[in-house]
Amino acid sequence: MESIFDKSQIEKALRFKNLHERDRLFIIPNAWDAGSSKILENLGFEAVATTSAGLAFSLAKPDAARSVTRDENLTNANAIAAATFLPVSVDLENGYGDDPETCAETILLAAKNGLVGCTLEDATGLDNNPIYDFDLSVARIKAAVKAARSLPFPFMLTARAENYLYGKLDLKDTVRRLEAFADAGADVLYAPGLKTKNEIETIVKAVSPKPVNFLFGLTEPSITLNDLQEMGVKRISVGSTLARAAYSAFIVAAKEIKDKGTFNFARDAIAYGEINKMFRK
Repeated sequence: MESIFDKSQIEKALRFKNLHERDRLFIIPNAWDAGSSKILENLGFEAVATTSAGLAFSLAKPDAARSVTRDENLTNANAIAAATFLPVSVDLENGYGDDPETCAETILLAAKNGLVGCTLEDATGLDNNPIYDFDLSVARIKAAVKAARSLPFPFMLTARAENYLYGKLDLKDTVRRLEAFADAGADVLYAPGLKTKNEIETIVKAVSPKPVNFLFGLTEPSITLNDLQEMGVKRISVGSTLARAAYSAFIVAAKEIKDKGTFNFARDAIAYGEINKMFRK
């Protein structure tokens, strides 16, 4: 299997693993296409993650509704990985299948598309049953871990417990799931939607010494990066926030043109030459 992976991907994988093992935390911003990943590289970030929501919006589809196909996601993620020298972790949503075997297959396909890490959710994408049962959730992670371990480089598998994003504010069940995912071999643990210091500290302590990814932007306003560092958080992502910020600027500008017939928004737009220069490197 090793022959299908080039030295560049293996080097990226080792760099990505090392980021999780150093003392200080790192920020992994979420890109939604090749261009946004290249901009993040130019700005000095050390790694990039993808965002399922950002991709879905770019395809005129809703997020978290089984609307984006695995092929669409991996094609986009492959373009992102090819555009940047940075390690790239892909948002694989639920692995594009309910059964553990499909999750394992999806991990291997991600690796073949140049990715060196992923996130895998216990959310189903179904409104009437949003979270997989506990036993199936653990079996899915076990299968994904086995697939990741078969690769000739460290593929950082992040297991996500989605309770809080779907209105199930059950810290005990969330901890139980993350502990089980850690025991199943997941490299990184992640519970998006946590808001308080107590919730964050509880999760970090429960899965220690394994690293925890934290979604910034939904917490109490008083929580700072230094607070997260002191609590032991290892990695911070921003989910769809950058994509939504870009779309927000686009919508505001388009509304000004249509409703007012003015173009004042252009004064704040980055200069053509400045952004074009980023893609010449």
